[in-house]
Amino acid sequence: MTVQADRGIDTQVAMTAAFSEMQRLHDMLSRYRIGNPVHALHLAAGVQAVPVTPEMLSVLQMALQRSQQSGGTFDITVGAFTGWDFSQSAGVVPPADEIARELPLVDYRQLVLDEKKSTAYLRRRGMRIDLGGIAKLPILQAGMRVLKDHGIRNAMLNGGGDVLVSGQLQGRDWRIGLRDPRSPEQILGTVSLREGFVAASGDYERFFMRDGQRFHHILDPQTGQPTRGPHGVALISRTLEDINGLGAAIMVAGAAAGRAMLKPLQSVDALIVEPKLGLWLSHGMAQRLRS
Repeated sequence: MTVQADRGIDTQVAMTAAFSEMQRLHDMLSRYRIGNPVHALHLAAGVQAVPVTPEMLSVLQMALQRSQQSGGTFDITVGAFTGWDFSQSAGVVPPADEIARELPLVDYRQLVLDEKKSTAYLRRRGMRIDLGGIAKLPILQAGMRVLKDHGIRNAMLNGGGDVLVSGQLQGRDWRIGLRDPRSPEQILGTVSLREGFVAASGDYERFFMRDGQRFHHILDPQTGQPTRGPHGVALISRTLEDINGLGAAIMVAGAAAGRAMLKPLQSVDALIVEPKLGLWLSHGMAQRLRS
């Protein structure tokens, strides 16, 4: 988190409050926290609906919308694939029969939301969700909202590859480097941004190598296996709803289908790194990207 504030504003208080709010939401939406609403949803799968917080309901609604728009290439019920471990020290590939048993539990259409009652229900016993691909941007947005409530208008929040900026730093737009998925220690270039999100998805964040093959954490809902399409996707937009979950959907669907998804989104600038065809830039991204 980087902020620039006017005199008289206690930046430490503002930053602490923003971090606290983001941690609260992270704990609420993580599938690894015992006793949170996600855990309760898993325990009640196939039995009954459970109450969810307004923040979680909003994220679940965005997830269903992205799932429908992408034809299921984005699907938060991939949480059912529990056997994978993508830590480089362990690197666990689940047995094929285990994945086969879990595949019927992956179907976003089996997640039922009741907006009036603020409840969620997974229809099949054993279903699980993973909000990792859809919750980070709303969490950053909540942190930025807290900063603005404290009077800070110039800030950059970085959440593990996803960035949200507002205002400027010392009179200049924020500069964000876009990593090269083929060489993650390097950047493809930088973009300048005054308001909006930069969201990145790739096969280089959480992965391990086995027999010369890369196993990474973005799973194809249809196979339970890591995607074999683009190496990485970077998206820029002022609007959260336009890009939230879209990078993961493109990673699953492939570059050609991804370009088709992006075509109606004139306000989204995009970059796709393809295994064989190299780098593809939308018109807006080509204008933004600087070496």
